[in-house]
Amino acid sequence: MLEEEYTLDYFRSQGLIRKECTKCGAAFWTRDPDREFCGDAPCVRYDFIGSPVFNPHTVDEMREAFLSFFERHGHTRLERYPVAARWRDDIYLTIASIADFQPFVTSGVVPPPANPLTISQPCIRLNDLDSVGRSGRHLTQFEMMAHHAFNTPGEELYWKDETVALCEEFIASIGGDLAAVTYKEHPWIGGGNAGASVEVLIGGLEVATLVFMNLGREKTAHPPVELDGTPYYPMDLRIVDTGYGLERFVWASRGSPTIYDAVFPEMVSRLMHSANLEYLLDNAEFTKILGLNARFAGVMDISGTNLYKLRKRVAEAIDVPLEKLERMIGPIEKVYAIADHTRCLAYMLGDCIVPSNVREGYLARLVLRRTLRMMNDIRVEDDLADLIEQQMRTVGLDAFDQDLDVVREIVANEVGRYAATLERGTRIVQKIAKSYKKKSERVPLAEVITLYDSHGIPPEMIREVAAAEGAVVEVPDNFYSLIADIHSESQKDEAADPFAAYRERVESLPPTKKLYYDLPAEIEFEAMVLDYFDGFVVLDQSLFYPEGGGQPSDTGTLVASDSMVRIEEAIKLGEVVLHRVKGGSLKRGERVKGMVDEERRWSLMRHHTATHVLLHAAKAVLGAHVHQAGAQKGSETSRLDVRHYRHITPDELRRIEIEANRMVMADIPIYIRIEERTRAEQKYGFVLYQGGVPPGRDIRTVQVGGDVQACAGTHCRTTGEIGPIKVVAVEHIQDGVERLVFAAGIAAVYAMQHLEDLLRSSAEVVSVQPENLPATVARFFGEWKDQKKEIERLRQKVVDLELQSLEGEVVEGVQVVVRRVDAAAKELVALASSISDAGGVALLVGANEKATVVAASGSPAVNAAEIVREVCGILGGRGGGKPTLAQGGGPDTAKIDIALEKGRAQILETLYG
Repeated sequence: MLEEEYTLDYFRSQGLIRKECTKCGAAFWTRDPDREFCGDAPCVRYDFIGSPVFNPHTVDEMREAFLSFFERHGHTRLERYPVAARWRDDIYLTIASIADFQPFVTSGVVPPPANPLTISQPCIRLNDLDSVGRSGRHLTQFEMMAHHAFNTPGEELYWKDETVALCEEFIASIGGDLAAVTYKEHPWIGGGNAGASVEVLIGGLEVATLVFMNLGREKTAHPPVELDGTPYYPMDLRIVDTGYGLERFVWASRGSPTIYDAVFPEMVSRLMHSANLEYLLDNAEFTKILGLNARFAGVMDISGTNLYKLRKRVAEAIDVPLEKLERMIGPIEKVYAIADHTRCLAYMLGDCIVPSNVREGYLARLVLRRTLRMMNDIRVEDDLADLIEQQMRTVGLDAFDQDLDVVREIVANEVGRYAATLERGTRIVQKIAKSYKKKSERVPLAEVITLYDSHGIPPEMIREVAAAEGAVVEVPDNFYSLIADIHSESQKDEAADPFAAYRERVESLPPTKKLYYDLPAEIEFEAMVLDYFDGFVVLDQSLFYPEGGGQPSDTGTLVASDSMVRIEEAIKLGEVVLHRVKGGSLKRGERVKGMVDEERRWSLMRHHTATHVLLHAAKAVLGAHVHQAGAQKGSETSRLDVRHYRHITPDELRRIEIEANRMVMADIPIYIRIEERTRAEQKYGFVLYQGGVPPGRDIRTVQVGGDVQACAGTHCRTTGEIGPIKVVAVEHIQDGVERLVFAAGIAAVYAMQHLEDLLRSSAEVVSVQPENLPATVARFFGEWKDQKKEIERLRQKVVDLELQSLEGEVVEGVQVVVRRVDAAAKELVALASSISDAGGVALLVGANEKATVVAASGSPAVNAAEIVREVCGILGGRGGGKPTLAQGGGPDTAKIDIALEKGRAQILETLYG
């Protein structure tokens, strides 16, 4: 960016001068004319360690100092947003304070909740996951203290000079020496926006970034500014976007060796004792090495893929043997990482994220399993749930929506799943490792990623198990960061638009008046034809609801003066409703009468409204974490997918169903409003966005009892109009997601009648009354199991008798039995296995409609699979199996004797060698 973007009147008036760093070449501003370096790592080392640059503050004290300071300077304090970014459809986690206001506030679509404002926003970034604990400064979860101002052409609040002035005044208020502060120029790009920014540096540490967001990707009348090869255009909105690292300010005020010692002193101490590492705390040499390591490792880029080289550089810089450094620092790095990760999990689980294999749930499981791995490595005696509870209590339980008991249960379930994954994973990795060893190839990174994504097998385990099998696996040091990057943003499907050819045509038409919102209970209306083409008609107004939000479109008819057409589908293109018609023809400008299929309309409205009721009931029974993961409404049945950490039990299902029908019987009015987005979010929270994030300044909210959602569907006027709600099935569709299949209204009555019919017909089969069916079925099932055991006993007796009658020959000390035995395949296997168990070789063929072949070998010289393939080929079929036991068959039973003779010859040839 041009130098003039950074040449501020404030800098000049305060005596700051612009210089270039002699190491990195970056431009920076300083009060010291003799300063050569920009003040950022790695150009300088940390010099605040052991020599704090601010007055001592705890985390709570520093946060309050910041927020109070900006409140005194005219900013409105906002409560934090959740760490699950449910108001966004592009990212899953809140990664910065400005993310709270993207995309609708930053694009000018809606006004900010306050202007100017200040907030301390908990954020989660996993792109440096592998550096946490190692660098001394990286965190997965941190708080970004911020103040924001949204300047418009009609209202200018403050811009660059005032922002820097406020920064310096705050730093001075907590004891910082302004003469030690430098401001490094650094153009900022992110989320489709850009602008000039300065990094605020003191003691070698970047403590804040001041961004002046005034550029966007959308074209304007102004000439573009090219950044990284991409044109950006000046916006009407100019946004002050600042980020002050709460934990970094606390660290710089403490001067401790690492940020973890400053932010998590109690947790670090607890983990040191729990891992039996407390003896290191009394070791003067360890303390010295720890401090030196922090000074040097902290300023190096440790997020690359070769940790060994970086560690070696640190060892050389502090004059400590590499092996000794790794032995002493390795365990404490894991302690630091666990301290960070448990706080990250406290926010994730406390803000109702459910671990799973998708979206933000995947990221929660990623952090949780990495934590468990490190706890196992250093043998931490504490339970993970206890550590997370301590972090939640430190933050304050009232800061979270999720109950502590539910958090503990979620963690316990995940610990159990992880243990099962490790047990199963060994066998999977062994098989894959053997295949690559056979090809003399390394196990590639893509395979490691697949094993982690599909089976949850950690890379450290893959490397260990593969090594035991003689295979080589190279896992980059930033493996977890790579995985987090892959899964941190929504992958949008770029599917072809089937209506692309019609969009330009309908853009010139006026918006369709949406009668389906104004008159949802009506089924007849009159309208005028605005356009008719390719089997589609556009009306000036319509009662036909177009498909959207998981709700299918209405169907019906249109009647004109001399024709009638069938409406088979309604589609919304922008603000125009396109109706696909069949039969007859229409003319532009003619009046038509429309009739919606009444039964279908009411069934869809009942099912859509029942979806809201059922979601509310599921939350009441299962917990606050329940969030809609998908829904599809139908006229006979519908489905609701919810995020939940375990299978829904029959008792929970009954309670959900009862709670839903209580809401129906209460006949609660349903309120539908058009509300300004920001106010709706402040009033109801981000649970609004259950079925996705609608665009625009205003959103349509639907309130069903205590449940309020942004929803564009059609709904009943009261819950009583829904009628009964019956859950007909519960399906576990994927890890962390449960599907409720349900029916509402008349469809629910039909579903219950169907269940009654099944019960009645089942009772008739066994000639009992329906109420006696469970006891009768239990009795019959018990008798069936007893008979099955008796059949197995008798079958074994038959096998034993057959075995006695089988004569064979002894070849080279091996009993060989080649016979035709007309028995079932199961009996043939038992007979052949009995012979092979005694060290013999058996080839048995039975015949019914086709031949059944079984071979078993107790001799290493004879491969049963090869014998079966040869014999089955003669019989016109095929077979296979293991060298010790193989099976197959063929249709040509006339050649059984020939096949047996051929098999016998092959066995003898092999044994004689």
